[in-house]
Amino acid sequence: MHIRPFEPRDFDAVVNVILPIQRDEFGFDVTVDHQPDLRIIPEFYQRDLGDFWVAEADGKIVGTIGLVDIGDGLAALRKMFVAAEWRGREHGIAAKLLGLLLATARERGIRAVYLGTTDRFLAAHRFYEKNGFAEVARSDLPASFPVVFIDTKFYVHRLDA
Repeated sequence: MHIRPFEPRDFDAVVNVILPIQRDEFGFDVTVDHQPDLRIIPEFYQRDLGDFWVAEADGKIVGTIGLVDIGDGLAALRKMFVAAEWRGREHGIAAKLLGLLLATARERGIRAVYLGTTDRFLAAHRFYEKNGFAEVARSDLPASFPVVFIDTKFYVHRLDA
């Protein structure tokens, strides 16, 4: 398994990781059209202090994670997904993706990384909390944070503490 920056040729494979998790595992009635950031990954994520990475295993993209520069030394973690068969400690893909994102954020001078998630992603909540994220109220999010319509739970990881 290796992690590398997203390239435009990865679009279909990225969608094929994300949509089945959102739709089949968690029952959200969403399409690519509900997530315009997926169609413009280079412009939305890979600009300023942000980035977007894919995890590849056996020649196939099995995970994604995005870092959005939201200004003022702050960023948002978006689109963290790992295909079901590649989850778990034995693969360590989620931990490696998150580790790369946080290390990159620190290197780029980002002070805090925020994220929004749904109350349905219980395993994700445990994972984020285990990795230094603390829950915050929606009212405590920076004004520049891009809230997604399905997000109901929010976290922050302060890198300057």
